[in-house]
Amino acid sequence: MASQQGTDQRVDEEGFVVDTEDCEERELAHRERGTSRPITVVGNPVLHKECKDVTGFDDSLAALVDDMFASQRTAEGVGLAANQIGVDLKVFVYDCPDDEGVRHVGAVCNPVLEELPAEERRLDDSNEGCLSVPTAYASLARPDYAVVRGQDLRGNPIKVRGTGYFARCLQHETDHLYGYLYIDRLSKRERKDALKQMAEGTPRYPVVAND
Repeated sequence: MASQQGTDQRVDEEGFVVDTEDCEERELAHRERGTSRPITVVGNPVLHKECKDVTGFDDSLAALVDDMFASQRTAEGVGLAANQIGVDLKVFVYDCPDDEGVRHVGAVCNPVLEELPAEERRLDDSNEGCLSVPTAYASLARPDYAVVRGQDLRGNPIKVRGTGYFARCLQHETDHLYGYLYIDRLSKRERKDALKQMAEGTPRYPVVAND
């Protein structure tokens, strides 16, 4: 069984998790305890439905998160949702820089994106990719600021906020846990092009073949 070692993170006075401290040590600890698993790809049923809520904040959850960090590193990703390694649970991990180059490392269970007021919605139409749609990229407009509410690995309430690239990561991973891939937000033509890119490319990491 995996231990809960290294799962405690400080929160600031506003209740936001401090995910920029000891990033190297925390990510490495998770990864060394974990085992890398292959990545599920578009078409796998687990990616196309809402995942189950996390209700057990125990050693099995800690072990899953360790495996997710190991899998994320193998695939050279910046975020990974549990259903991307075939597990039907609402949890994602991230190891992602923001637009200032500041590294953020953490895990969120049962995430819910806060709705932004219209006056705070500034869209960024940068390219986006996904480990579950390997080798494909497409421009997708998303707000450049995001706040996710959820729970940590002990079940404590947390909030995570991000700007720029990290905001995109938070939105992308939360989408996964509700059954949406980024290509589901594209036009039919753009989605077709992304799937063509995937068909013509070769993943650089192990994937689960769809039956």
